[in-house]
Amino acid sequence: MTVHPSLQTYADASTHSLESIAELVQPLVEGEWNRPTPCPAWSVRDLVSHVIGMECEMLGDPRPIHTLPRDLYHVQSDFARYMEMQVDVRRHHTAPEMTSELEYTMIRRARQLRNETRGPDAVVRAPLGAEQSLELAMRMRAFDLWVHEQDLRVAIGRPGNEDSPGAYITRDCLLEALPKVVAKDAGAPPNSAVVFDVHGPVEFLRTVRVDADGRGTVDGAPSLGPVVTLAMDWETYHRLACGRMRATAAVDRVKVDGDQDLATAILREFAVTP
Repeated sequence: MTVHPSLQTYADASTHSLESIAELVQPLVEGEWNRPTPCPAWSVRDLVSHVIGMECEMLGDPRPIHTLPRDLYHVQSDFARYMEMQVDVRRHHTAPEMTSELEYTMIRRARQLRNETRGPDAVVRAPLGAEQSLELAMRMRAFDLWVHEQDLRVAIGRPGNEDSPGAYITRDCLLEALPKVVAKDAGAPPNSAVVFDVHGPVEFLRTVRVDADGRGTVDGAPSLGPVVTLAMDWETYHRLACGRMRATAAVDRVKVDGDQDLATAILREFAVTP
């Protein structure tokens, strides 16, 4: 147990997803590690390498000294370059090497989380040399691990854990981005409301309200006259929001009532992960 209860939820969710990832990849044969995942340009091996690398950074390990190839077409920003380093350095590791390093990293992280004495506001490193609070770092790890667990499940055809602890943290993280998507990115008109009705393993109804100044807020109260209502299942919601599904591929999975043009703009801007 961590000392601070506010961190325990994130620790538990991260541990659950990490253990699930290890269970998923343990039986894979060498060729299956090369399967593509919904995470753009990453294979199963790449995705697990990313998971290992980010957990090592939470442990405070030094980053690898490594030069990226120049022909990685999907690396288009400093953030992508930062993330790719931990992936590319493991690109030729074998299946046994990957599972062994994952298991060892899990043991180290479990020990760290058990013995954590820092408070939620403690400052830790963030990507690109920035800093963030420990609470934010742990929250984003729980979010990231659950999303990548789902990526792996899609890649190897083993769905599950759609309502595990990490799913609810992911829901909350994605909902925080919703006002910007609706009000700013999609340009919903002032003094309007947009309703999202999500069903499935994680169910929720949320209304994004745009005030007279064009600023958006989100709440759980229904709207009597929304300009548009979008209904979809939880899998569609998180895959769209995490950039794992294009809006054009979700046409048959999203029911739209109201302004079709605004709904199209919202779905076009729905992806909020880097």
